[in-house]
Amino acid sequence: MLTDVLKQHKAHGRFITFILNNPTIVIGGGLLLVLVLMAAFAPYLGTLDPTAVAPAKRTRAPSVQNWFGTDPLGRDLYSRVLYGARVSLTVGFCVATLASFIGLAIGLIAGFVQWIDNTIMRIMDGMMSIPPILVAIALMAVTRGSVSNVVIAITIAEIPRVSRLVRGIVLTLREQPFIDGAIVSGTRTPMIILRHILPNTLAPLTVQATFICASAMIVESILSFIGAGTPSHIPSWGNIMSDGRALWQVKPYIVFFPAVFLSVTVLAVNMLGDGLRDALDPRMAKRI
Repeated sequence: MLTDVLKQHKAHGRFITFILNNPTIVIGGGLLLVLVLMAAFAPYLGTLDPTAVAPAKRTRAPSVQNWFGTDPLGRDLYSRVLYGARVSLTVGFCVATLASFIGLAIGLIAGFVQWIDNTIMRIMDGMMSIPPILVAIALMAVTRGSVSNVVIAITIAEIPRVSRLVRGIVLTLREQPFIDGAIVSGTRTPMIILRHILPNTLAPLTVQATFICASAMIVESILSFIGAGTPSHIPSWGNIMSDGRALWQVKPYIVFFPAVFLSVTVLAVNMLGDGLRDALDPRMAKRI
């Protein structure tokens, strides 16, 4: 018993060492942490009211008073960009969490209950045949613009990706000897799923969730950019860029700053996902 505990602690130590020595995880996680802290403490980082309109100050270039300049309505861009991070990060994290949980449940059922597998997968295939952005636009067209509706629309579009991933893992695990042994010993199906199947899906599901988070932030920005997402009175990187697109040639900074923040955030999440994939991949674990 003591030997098993020591081996487990040693394995955890090697895993943590691998993560700390992996620059992809460190850089990606560090950037994402900084962005999350900036969004959380936006009111204390020298920002102004992001919705305050000042026509006399419209389209001013970056200065000491307005670090990122002002938009066509005179609103402070620095404040709007920092507050916009809250919307993008919230949408990304919520979509990744909801899509992962719902897709996990669907994938487990489809992979382990054969008589319903074909029906569920044909529905998922039909949903995946339509690009996620088109699904989100169609769903937003029949609802009012709000952050919660954006989250729901993008989540519905992302669920098939997770369900197919989990189903594939379950179908592979079902053929393993330890599953046959559990069935022969009389273990009930729910317990087999919880004890043997579910733990083996968490590693790839975690990696997939990071990519869904990045994709969701991009889709949210596209929806807001075309006016089908977050309402204009709620600052988000998408509608900030939309406000400045007509002035791109003469006032490029209106689009530049939110675009840079969006790009860095998506890059950080993708780097974190790549690093976690390497850390959680059994083939990589042999190198630890």
